[in-house]
Amino acid sequence: MAKGRFLTGSTMGHVVRMTATGAFGITFVFLVDAANLLWISQLGDPQLVAAIGFAYVIQFFSISSGVGLMIAATALVSRRIGEGDRTAARDQAGAAIAIAALMQAAMALVVILARHELLALAGAQGETARIAARYLAQTMPSLVPMAIGLVASGVLRAEGYGAKAMYVTLSSGALLMVLDPIFIFWWGMGIDGAALGLVLFRLCLMGMALYFAVRQLGLIARPTIAGARVTFAPYMVVALPAIATQLATPTGNYFLTIVMARFGDDAVAAWAVVGRLTVLAFGGIFALSGAIGGIFGQNFGAGQYDRLRSTYRDALIFCALYTLAAWGILWTVTPLVIDAFGLSGQGAAVLRAFTTVGAGGFIFIGALFVANAAFNTLGKPTRSAVLGWVKDGVLSWPAAASLAAGFGAVGVIYGQALAGAFMGTLAAAWGWRYVAHLGPETDVTPPPSRPWPNADRFRRR
Repeated sequence: MAKGRFLTGSTMGHVVRMTATGAFGITFVFLVDAANLLWISQLGDPQLVAAIGFAYVIQFFSISSGVGLMIAATALVSRRIGEGDRTAARDQAGAAIAIAALMQAAMALVVILARHELLALAGAQGETARIAARYLAQTMPSLVPMAIGLVASGVLRAEGYGAKAMYVTLSSGALLMVLDPIFIFWWGMGIDGAALGLVLFRLCLMGMALYFAVRQLGLIARPTIAGARVTFAPYMVVALPAIATQLATPTGNYFLTIVMARFGDDAVAAWAVVGRLTVLAFGGIFALSGAIGGIFGQNFGAGQYDRLRSTYRDALIFCALYTLAAWGILWTVTPLVIDAFGLSGQGAAVLRAFTTVGAGGFIFIGALFVANAAFNTLGKPTRSAVLGWVKDGVLSWPAAASLAAGFGAVGVIYGQALAGAFMGTLAAAWGWRYVAHLGPETDVTPPPSRPWPNADRFRRR
């Protein structure tokens, strides 16, 4: 039986390699998403940009739940690999895909039925709200193939195939890059063309991920009802707190959008641009959490606790260096971004606040992501949920609302950065304390590490 890829070699090398491949893929997708917003802005109607901004806030919830399901699958599968039980890893990967698809189908249905009310709560009004509602109705059903693609990509990362996971997002993003201008401009579909492109992107994501993980590498077994039933409980032990953690950010963003909406469509349009720039510039930070989950999981399953500590340390160092580089680039290109998206007055001020102050806060937000990855994979996923909800559900909105009262729309950016700095520092210290005390005698083995019961009963011959 081959050993896990992360059980030997430099932990910094694994962190850099897995994060770099993850960042390259996710950054390309976010680049395509930013280009999508840019093309919509070229239609000359600020309502369309604002509508996508409002719809993105709602989409963020559902996508984040899918990411939580992916994180849980990565934790489950990587720990099995570390323990040397690859057959159980394949079975649990297949069951996780089936469970994730069903859960995201339910999520899509809820959002579609309640989209008008959700948009109204976010502050969308009139024609802007109607456009955003149509966009949501067209794109939400594609959450199911996206969930399947995300979990399959998580399995690839759990096994150490970071490059394969990168190819999934690169190929899907390239398709969207080609199709978006065709649909939006050449076919004259406008925002409906953007919605169609997003649906096709998610279908491609699913197809490519399944091709690599199932057909080429054989990492995922065919799911069965019995297998899903026995996997459900251990999967939910990690998935529910991971989903709760992931939902904290869009919840915080939702409330911050409500605050920003008070300052008009110009401010909301700039807020939408900030959202795209955030994920584009800090793709490496967002990829870091998913990338190091597999490293933590394999070494935890193998009982190599010293490598857990070096992985945690190296991830924090990588996070700080990456953020400083991205921050400098954002500050340099600020005038170009303002011109490209046609921002002026209050909108331009919001963007400048982000590139000069808000971007620096990702040093601390990245530290929070590292701590979350450790807690999710190493048996304490509830701690990640607590950290995320205190930051985004308790601190961000009051801080943003208070500073917006004094500084205007830019106060939302300042409040978000302040909450991130406080909670990131706390999370980094708490996570290190936990990892530093792990050892053979530590009782941190939740259901995912227990022997797979009667596995042969649940496999298709």
